[in-house]
Amino acid sequence: MDNINLEKDREEMLREAFIPKSWSEIKSNDSWDVFKIMSEVVGGFEKMTRIGPCVTMFGSARTKPGTHYYQLAEEIGYLLTKKGYGIISGGGPGIMEAANKAAHFAGGKSVGLNIELPFEQTPNAFIDPDKLITFDFFFVRKLMFMKYSQGYIVMPGGFGTLDEFFEAVTLMQTHKMITFPVVMVGRDYWGGLLKWMKERMVGEHNINPADMDIFTLVDTAAEAVKVIEEFYAEYALKPNF
Repeated sequence: MDNINLEKDREEMLREAFIPKSWSEIKSNDSWDVFKIMSEVVGGFEKMTRIGPCVTMFGSARTKPGTHYYQLAEEIGYLLTKKGYGIISGGGPGIMEAANKAAHFAGGKSVGLNIELPFEQTPNAFIDPDKLITFDFFFVRKLMFMKYSQGYIVMPGGFGTLDEFFEAVTLMQTHKMITFPVVMVGRDYWGGLLKWMKERMVGEHNINPADMDIFTLVDTAAEAVKVIEEFYAEYALKPNF
């Protein structure tokens, strides 16, 4: 979607949001939203509980096949699958496609938690047909990632990737979820952000120095898989909360 159409969509959404509504309309709309949310949660739980131990791979939908990080995501996904883990992705193109492709060709479980968006997001062709779930609500989709992932691989990405990364580390920092491996891949890409976090967030006492130990920064597929494997050599796989 180009910028002109995107701006038009934003304007239409704003205008619609400010249209005066009666109390009965507000109540009716909210009630239907509750049922839609419940449906997505129940459907997600029922399907995900049958899948087993999985590692989620996050990253940009815009990463092109054949590029360094696409190929690195394929390698990581393949190695994890051969170690017995299923692979969960956001279900779309780019890094998500690379992760699902790796799981598919390695003969493992390939899970896609897709989201309905006006642009950029259509399910990739490498998700197991019985393991594709499409969500309307971002927060329900993130709930599934948090509840059913036994580790995260965070590849280079944009706002969505950052949102998912910070959601996970916040839940672990606040002990709302058990601490499991969070592996950031790409020192060149993530190094500046982590340097800023250490200098500003730790330096100004907004997080503790130990909070930086929740995640690990690596460069290679072997390093990423080693972090996951070493963690689960010590701890048994279990639900996150």
